[in-house]
Amino acid sequence: MVHLIKRVAAIHDLSGYGRASLTTIIPILSNMKIQVCPVPTAILSTHTGGYEGYSFMDLTNYMEKHINHWKKLNLEFDCIYSGFLGSPKQVKIVEDFVDFFGKKAELVVIDPVMGDNGVLYDTMSDEMVQEMKKLIQKADIITPNFTEVMYLLGKEYKEDISIEEVKNSLVELSQMGPKIVIATSVPEPNTTLEKRTSVIAYDSENDIFWKVSCKYIPASYPGTGDAYTSVLIGSLLQGDSLPIAMERGVQFTSQCIMASYGFNYPTKEGVLLERMLDVLKIPTIATDYEMLPR
Repeated sequence: MVHLIKRVAAIHDLSGYGRASLTTIIPILSNMKIQVCPVPTAILSTHTGGYEGYSFMDLTNYMEKHINHWKKLNLEFDCIYSGFLGSPKQVKIVEDFVDFFGKKAELVVIDPVMGDNGVLYDTMSDEMVQEMKKLIQKADIITPNFTEVMYLLGKEYKEDISIEEVKNSLVELSQMGPKIVIATSVPEPNTTLEKRTSVIAYDSENDIFWKVSCKYIPASYPGTGDAYTSVLIGSLLQGDSLPIAMERGVQFTSQCIMASYGFNYPTKEGVLLERMLDVLKIPTIATDYEMLPR
């Protein structure tokens, strides 16, 4: 079935305040002319990054009712996009969702949200890491940050890592099932005065590595990973190639951070997304991606 508008089933939590998860994903993909169909995993008063005393409603049991209705309607999606999951049961629900709806989807994208800066988030456990290893086997594309790459492989995180070690790690992950592994926040050797960070991908079907790097900005904003993967998905559904989609994601996220960094406001609110959405309408001139030697 050809949809007049591409559809993405987005399985994520919803925070009432703070730009992250669905409050970031919906405006980005909608701006890219793509319909977002949410499957909320939880409802929070704020996201968990820096806010204390937030309210939290676990929607695990509701998710099954939500999805069962969609099954009865015989809905079809061009992409399934799963992000933060709160329990092993939710992982099982997503596995079933992919088995049922994934047959007719162009893309199944799993962002295995588990940790950052070398450590797991407080809500994660070793059991969740093991369940996430099973879930990524069903994905076409996964978008872990480099901390999550190491946890999925059971390796120790370190910032001082060679490009060959990174490439070998991505190949190992691809052997677990996903066709394309895209690692974000990959540390680069500090060979210049300007600190940089990279996104590196391995396309196993074509046996190619792609890399896009950008200037590191010393500020942390929640939701930037959601923004990156959303632009990547939107770009691919619009027909862009993998390296161009990667670069569009990096450019947009970097521009959001740079536009926000100059203002004095709490970074836990996320980037000033609303100021930057129109950037998505500007044609991308790909200049920064490179193909790495095999």
